Amino acid sequence: MRSLAGEFPLRPRKEIMEKMFSWVAIFAVSLMVATAGLGLWLGDLHGQTDPAILRWGTVHRLSGVLAALVVVLVNSMSVTYFIGTGRWCREVVETYGLSPTFITQSKQIKRRSFPFALFGMLSVVAIVALGGAADPAAGRQGSADWVTPHLVGGLGLAAVIAACFAAQRTRIHEQQQLIEAVMADVREVRSSRGLEVEPLAETPTVG
Repeated sequence: MRSLAGEFPLRPRKEIMEKMFSWVAIFAVSLMVATAGLGLWLGDLHGQTDPAILRWGTVHRLSGVLAALVVVLVNSMSVTYFIGTGRWCREVVETYGLSPTFITQSKQIKRRSFPFALFGMLSVVAIVALGGAADPAAGRQGSADWVTPHLVGGLGLAAVIAACFAAQRTRIHEQQQLIEAVMADVREVRSSRGLEVEPLAETPTVG
């Protein structure tokens, strides 16, 4: 356990995480929209012989893979954030003898966020699976029967993923509000003991 006389604990930067998650989530959704738009423009590739169209079909597959990877990245960011801030909250509460309700609240927020992260990742896996089943280049029989399920499922699950991102963004905001409450109590404890209550200001970088 750290000494109370140590440095003022550095909290996770609210504006950095919230903005970073939002921008990466928007990028992921944009990739999904672009991939879906390209797929709608291409239509059913079964029986297609035009080399140009087939090349765009390859672009559609690759953009789908990229979108899937970014979706997994966004959800992984959320999971990692809550694991890290949950541990930070526990350490600070135990070090400064704060109310254990902070730890309980942090766990509750994390538990409300994790299902959305998991469902978001499972949804993108389902989209990729539907795309693979409908891909004529795979050479499997009956792939034409999966074109419509891929279209409907892809659009629907993309909307679900976007909703999962929004829910996680809300949970991140709640966690940051909790962190601010923890820091307020830390300031009171340190101030009552005559300790430093703010971290040393960083020297601004010129140029």
